[in-house]
Amino acid sequence: MRGGGLWQLGQSITRQLAQANKKTITHRCFASEADLKKTVMYDFHVANGGKMVPFAGWSMPIQYKDSIMDSTLNCRENGSLFDVSHMCGLSLKGKDCIPFLEKLVVADVAGLAPGTGSLTVFTNEKGGAIDDSVITKVTNGHIYLVVNAGCRDKDLAHIEEHMKSFTSKGGDVSWHIHDERSLLALQGPLAAQVLQHLTKDDLSKIYFSDFRILDINGVPCYLTRTGYTGEDGFEISVPSEHAVDLAKAILEKSEGKIRLTGLGARDSLRLEAGLCLYGNDMEQHITPVEAGLTWAIGKRRRAEGGFLGAEVILKQIEEGPKIRRVGFFSLGPPARSHSEVQDDKGQNIGEVTSGGFSPCLKKNIAMGYVKSGQHKAGTKVKVVIRGKSYDGSVTKMPFVPTKYYKPS
Repeated sequence: MRGGGLWQLGQSITRQLAQANKKTITHRCFASEADLKKTVMYDFHVANGGKMVPFAGWSMPIQYKDSIMDSTLNCRENGSLFDVSHMCGLSLKGKDCIPFLEKLVVADVAGLAPGTGSLTVFTNEKGGAIDDSVITKVTNGHIYLVVNAGCRDKDLAHIEEHMKSFTSKGGDVSWHIHDERSLLALQGPLAAQVLQHLTKDDLSKIYFSDFRILDINGVPCYLTRTGYTGEDGFEISVPSEHAVDLAKAILEKSEGKIRLTGLGARDSLRLEAGLCLYGNDMEQHITPVEAGLTWAIGKRRRAEGGFLGAEVILKQIEEGPKIRRVGFFSLGPPARSHSEVQDDKGQNIGEVTSGGFSPCLKKNIAMGYVKSGQHKAGTKVKVVIRGKSYDGSVTKMPFVPTKYYKPS
């Protein structure tokens, strides 16, 4: 869920730093620094060698001293700590917060048990995706959700517009935007083991998509067992004044195995896990069905509708969409966003939305959309890169098996 081209940008920066004068590169990357927002972790990133770049209006680390390749592999083998405080956390409260939210998203929010959550999609009147979001039912009167940094303004305007209409008719719902909190993502096989040192709560009883409010490093935090890498891990919402101390404690308890990791590796990790990046793999003209997220539309919601664009989406579920999101393997240089996909006769059947070289698989991977009927795994395709065609094939995702922590 969570801008585009980060992997490519990171690789470009790595090459430039190796080849050119560092002051020149620093000037290039920091050209609009004065206009960018900074998380409370900014000085900590810089002190630890973070290479800062503009992203969604923020100055964020694309990588640290490790290459993006090494950072990706270390996350899979040990773990990574990401600052994702640029993302927007908010709470909806009130006795009607669930029916209100269900008008805007496809999830069966009412059907969630307290303390559990789900990926969902905010839709528009045509069934297109406004944004994807992880939502959690804290209680029947409190929903916590996180939306993408690049979508913050439009998401908040969309929610506010519908909230005003809802409350004007007597609905009981209010919101709070958690700008006082920071968000850290701890991901990888050592995540739970390391975090357990910092809390008295038993993390083995918290499963994928579960949510708790608990003390971590002596501070009340929101903890969600989720992430954006395909690995086991957590997103930790912590009061901003304690964010740096928490990051230091996590790194210290890991004895160097968990490393600070930037957005470049975060992009390659999510691509290997087959996860959508809003603005690349989902847009306002793409429905959840076309994006392969039909599973996120609750059974009750399919029967009742009641969300924006329901007529379009439910018709696609019944009849099948005209396009489908798929994975690709390809030869030649890595495919990039907007690379054309052709059938074996040279006819256009779709395009790539995200692509790169997989550090784990040591081969090119990509995802994108093709016409229905051309979406089955094993279908041979041609991927056009800089005017040349290269052999490829449709494949299932994720490319790298996910390791979410679920009840056995």
